Amino acid sequence: MIEDWKRCAVRRDGFYDLETEDLGGVPVRLFVTKALFDEAEPTLYRQIVNAARFLGARLVAITPDVHYGYGVPVGCVILTDRHEGAVAMGPVGFDIGCGMMSARSNVPAEAATPDRKLAFNREVMKRVALGPGGQGERLSERAFGEVIRGGAEAWTDRHGAGVDRGRAERQRIPVDDAWDVPFGGPGKPERGLDQLGTLGGGNHFIELQRGEEAGTLFVQVHTGSRGFGHGLATNYFAMARDERPEVRELDLGYFTPESPHYHAYQNAVAAGANFAIVNRLVLFEKIAEAFRKVFREDLELVYEISHNLVQAEHHPDYGDVWVHRKGATRAFPAGHPALVGTRWEHEGHPVLVPGSNRDYSYILRPLPGAVRSGFSVNHGAGRRMSRGEAVRILDQRKVDEQYRHAGIQVNDDGRVPLDESAACYKPAEEVVRAVVDAGLARIEHTLWPLASIKGSEERAAQAVRSERKVRDKSRDRAREDARRRKG
Repeated sequence: MIEDWKRCAVRRDGFYDLETEDLGGVPVRLFVTKALFDEAEPTLYRQIVNAARFLGARLVAITPDVHYGYGVPVGCVILTDRHEGAVAMGPVGFDIGCGMMSARSNVPAEAATPDRKLAFNREVMKRVALGPGGQGERLSERAFGEVIRGGAEAWTDRHGAGVDRGRAERQRIPVDDAWDVPFGGPGKPERGLDQLGTLGGGNHFIELQRGEEAGTLFVQVHTGSRGFGHGLATNYFAMARDERPEVRELDLGYFTPESPHYHAYQNAVAAGANFAIVNRLVLFEKIAEAFRKVFREDLELVYEISHNLVQAEHHPDYGDVWVHRKGATRAFPAGHPALVGTRWEHEGHPVLVPGSNRDYSYILRPLPGAVRSGFSVNHGAGRRMSRGEAVRILDQRKVDEQYRHAGIQVNDDGRVPLDESAACYKPAEEVVRAVVDAGLARIEHTLWPLASIKGSEERAAQAVRSERKVRDKSRDRAREDARRRKG
């Protein structure tokens, strides 16, 4: 079916229904425009089939940022029966609880002059460690335990209310007292002990933006659970492989209710998500400090939201389900039972959808039609070019010039990470059009990038080398002082 699967998809009500024998009767809906559908890789079909074949699958929703992933597509939502179905790991991934934070200000966008954009990046980069190996202040194991079990509630109770935690999608996800972090092992989740308040690498970013409707400055952040979440996922992927050696692909591992790791993995997801929530809120406070120094005004948190999670929810068509959102994000409209008693009860919560750093990002508001996608939408624009291909074919000087011409300050040196440049991503406007056409959400804010901060592998290596040089110089001075005292 790989070559012919698109012929089996039928367009209706703003999305495509896909029915083939391989899917075993599981409803599969592709929320894409015709242009995005035509562009989709033929090999996606195999991964869509993988998604539909998890035990107890009830619905597979493909979001418009979809692209080829590991085991299942990035940009998919899988609902499985909560009582008998699988809790799958590939549809959560390695960056457990990765997500977005958005903030706004009353500062006119015109205040972001070239000098101030550069100053903002520099002030943020003084406060936030970038890159895969970036390190923050090391937490004690006790403080770390409070973060991963208590989430935003524990953090703000201990450190004060520097942020409105009511604007977090979840203040905390409960973790069983009896669950212990599987420190050590192949994943080494203890890496997270000194990574709170750091950005990471890859597609993670901090971005100063112009709100087109409001005419004021916004800031968005994309980051996750860092080495802690990755380490947890690595350890549990290994457990799933040992438990089910017949599952040949690591990323298709899963646990069922009779598994001894079933509840433990759920706790791991909750702990990773709690770390990620606090990480984004800590970053907000650091960025708000930098913003005040440069623009002399405060930032107000709009919303903080996660993707890459599996959560227990109730769906009106499918009952009690596990909702896996891989590269997808929650979208609860007004009146959803989970929003009762919250500030979002009567309008739905915001949804944060970033584009590339030379394209629009969006803040959406969910609509009742989101029920058809498992109350989910895309988490970004979606890749259209691999990292390796980008490095091979893109010209660094030309890309840097494109960003300079667009008035977008990248980091403090203007050097754009080629594997994260605009050419690597789908057009954000087309992706969001798919969401709007399907009646899943409406656009509330359209945001254009003015300054972008990304931590590349190269920059992380430079930071490590610089830190090592400082340590070496300090050690040499100490030795010289000691020799002088002895003399």
